[in-house]
Amino acid sequence: MRPVETGVAGLTPGAAQAGSPAAVADLDDDAPLYEARKDIFPAAVKGKFRTIKWAILIVTLGVYYFLPFVRWDRGPNAPDQAVLLDLPNRRFYFFMIEIWPQELYYITGLLVLAALGLFLMNAVAGRLWCGYLCPQTVWTDLFYAVERLIEGDRREQIRKSQGPWDLERIAQKVLKHSIWLLVAWWTGGAWVLYFADAPTLVRELVTFQAPMVAYVWIGILTFTTYSLAGFMREQVCLYMCPWPRIQAALTDEHALNVTYRYDRGEPRLSAKKAEAARLRGEPAGDCVDCHQCVNVCPTGVDIRDGLQLGCIQCGLCIDACDNVMVKIGRPTGLIGYDTDVNVQRRIAREEPEYHLVRPRTVLYAGLIAAIGGFMAYTLATRTTIGVSALHDRNPVFVKLADGSIRNAFTVRLTNKSLDARPYRLEILGIADAHLEIIGEPGRAEQSAVLEVLPDQTRELRALVTTPKGDAVESRNLRFRLTDIVSGATAYADDFFKGPGSAP
Repeated sequence: MRPVETGVAGLTPGAAQAGSPAAVADLDDDAPLYEARKDIFPAAVKGKFRTIKWAILIVTLGVYYFLPFVRWDRGPNAPDQAVLLDLPNRRFYFFMIEIWPQELYYITGLLVLAALGLFLMNAVAGRLWCGYLCPQTVWTDLFYAVERLIEGDRREQIRKSQGPWDLERIAQKVLKHSIWLLVAWWTGGAWVLYFADAPTLVRELVTFQAPMVAYVWIGILTFTTYSLAGFMREQVCLYMCPWPRIQAALTDEHALNVTYRYDRGEPRLSAKKAEAARLRGEPAGDCVDCHQCVNVCPTGVDIRDGLQLGCIQCGLCIDACDNVMVKIGRPTGLIGYDTDVNVQRRIAREEPEYHLVRPRTVLYAGLIAAIGGFMAYTLATRTTIGVSALHDRNPVFVKLADGSIRNAFTVRLTNKSLDARPYRLEILGIADAHLEIIGEPGRAEQSAVLEVLPDQTRELRALVTTPKGDAVESRNLRFRLTDIVSGATAYADDFFKGPGSAP
């Protein structure tokens, strides 16, 4: 459905004046608020922006479909899939990076970077994401390519859609939808490969031994890809996607957008009439009203009507218009990335100005650099060990028969390396304290050596005892964990409580 292009729904443009008697008299209760959807048959086009879109499509889909099969050697006791979201073991692997559940803030940081990147693209050149990188755009482009390959270009598709259902048309439809379903099925299949070892899961899927959840998700993604890219197409951009409405509030007058330079294009005349008008010294625009910019638009937008919700800024109308300008011997660039401010400046016979570097873009770029740099630093300097301590709450302390005071702690040791590691656990802050690990032999003075299995955590009970009597007050206590092999350290701070501690 597309909004009816009248001043007010149900009113003629001339009568759409608020409060006028004519507006009330002309109100038609039967007039539809939305007109029925019309099929859009975008024509194929060649040019700079079409080439860019093909390159992005090949790269992005190539990465999506084949990345699960890329191997990355992490050594023994670790999966060798380069990118893997290992839900059973609660790990996310990305080449040399391993993210644990307690490091979820890295995922949060990536989402923040993605949002800021989207804002920066919008501030520089409008809906770059929509026109080139959005999955809906990429998969719809692929479906369009399949459709043109089988059913022909725009004119042939329109002719066939208005003709009878003969054997040739039925065969072409069956072939087209079969390929669409195959692409959609592989889209869903590639997605589930990121959650398990890809070669193993492919073998299980083929032999029908894979988990049922894998088949369910493949079915869901097959249906959504087939529906959204094959049938709903521009409707997703017009009605389902919130970004066109959000980005309108984030843009400004200096952001580049696909713009029809009406200062040069108007008045519109055919090529012959325009040439004759110029010979007579009369005004004539470069636009020959060929509608090629409309014919290639994947959402059916006429860019000459100005910026619209349906324009995804893909640049195909630029290629189409440039091709026409070359044929009629006029300069290219009648449609191009520009600002409306520059159009007004040219009308006023002033030089156009471009402000790509301005406070908005500097802010976004600075935040991206700062957050990205901080994340890179923390990744580069993080250790493979960790320790945390939790003081027992009841009782807070125990006074033993010899007058010594004992505190109990639950200590968790983390080994993020791929080998079993010996660790030394020490207590700092109380010089005469003793450390005892439940289940471990002996009573150490202030440290104990413990082993933690690879890629595991180990929880233990630690008893800290001091010979001090009733005079013991609350003291700062620090647990230090040292990797005996690498020398890396981690700390956990807590308190040692005694009878003299404040309640």
